[in-house]
Amino acid sequence: MTPTDRGYCPVQPGAVLLGGPRFQADPHHLYNDMRREHGSVVAVELPGGVPAWLVIGYREMHQVTNSPELFPRDVSLWNQWGNIPEDWPLLPMVGQPMPSIYFTAGAEHRRHLAMVEPALESVDPFELRRVCEDLADRLIDGFCGRGTAELMAEFAEPLPVLALGALLGLPKEEGPHLAWSMKVMADGGADAQGAHLQFMGHMQRLVAMKKAAPGDDLVSRMLAYPTPFTDEEYVNDLMAITAAGHLTTSDWVGNSVRLMLTDDRFAAALGGGRRSISQAMNEVLWEEGPTSILAGRWAARDTRLGDKVIRAGDLLLLGLAAANTDPHVRQHVSDAVHTGNNAHFAFSHGEYRCPFPAQHIAEIIARTGIEVLLDRLPDLDLAVPAQQLTRRPSPFMHGMSALPVVFTPVRAVGGFQ
Repeated sequence: MTPTDRGYCPVQPGAVLLGGPRFQADPHHLYNDMRREHGSVVAVELPGGVPAWLVIGYREMHQVTNSPELFPRDVSLWNQWGNIPEDWPLLPMVGQPMPSIYFTAGAEHRRHLAMVEPALESVDPFELRRVCEDLADRLIDGFCGRGTAELMAEFAEPLPVLALGALLGLPKEEGPHLAWSMKVMADGGADAQGAHLQFMGHMQRLVAMKKAAPGDDLVSRMLAYPTPFTDEEYVNDLMAITAAGHLTTSDWVGNSVRLMLTDDRFAAALGGGRRSISQAMNEVLWEEGPTSILAGRWAARDTRLGDKVIRAGDLLLLGLAAANTDPHVRQHVSDAVHTGNNAHFAFSHGEYRCPFPAQHIAEIIARTGIEVLLDRLPDLDLAVPAQQLTRRPSPFMHGMSALPVVFTPVRAVGGFQ
């Protein structure tokens, strides 16, 4: 089918290029400029000349996420398929028609959710917290005697994948390479497609291993669901769970620590004891949420959104970070660190939001890691001026490429091996 057959729409005149140094250096100012110049729905151009709409208004985000019939998460509707090369590096993040919890809509999405959500709900939060405490201690033991560390590579990135690996029953030795493949895939560079295939290979081996020898783990509970799924469906659902759980949790930890070290309000909140840590982490989701842009929704028919005409099959990107900082709602959430306002879009919203058990798992991993880190290294400080910190190149994920710190060296406590 050709682009014309599918209602192909070219890039809009004046479309904003989605990428480049401004997305890394100062995305919030960029979103404010977009809002002033283009309104709440912005015509954007993805690498390769691919058109899309970026939703940055809070009210418009509610409209899209609360209208699954009009804006389904059905990538097969995309009017660009005839214009997308097979090696397009953003395909792993934007998606392809495949049977999974993430890339299906309606009854098919609910079928996958009915299998995945009970498996996530079965996770014992107290056991997960114990595992995360031990993992965090083991990671900190690896650098605590030096007095210096690069917290992204040595703590924030390995902690979630190790914790998720324990839940999934993944062999420990596969954790580092699994984390690398997900990071490269999300950054959307030239190696993204290859990293996506390697990520898939990890999940294929895991499904085969658990089919041969089930255990007390999340994958085995998915496989035990009464209605059978194909191996492809199990693999795709595990990829969705693992990528969403690792990438966002890693950046949630990194962004929380960065704000603590660069913003006096967060320093006071995160340093004020464990009761205030969850409140501060909630405000991080408002101010510096780990997912900047989420793909996507596709218009089921011609419609209007904001002041823009959306054509059937157009791709809508959810600007979660921009919507959370929309000036129209800031007056209601300015004291979020104290009130615990949870009306943010950090986990998306509506029928296709991140399942609540997955949100709880992410919070346990991130909060436990930060608590252990601050208990062990209370005088943590940046090793470089704040303006020298750089963000990851991905326009989709909002996190730090590195977070170098200094602290008073302390002895190792001997986390489990």
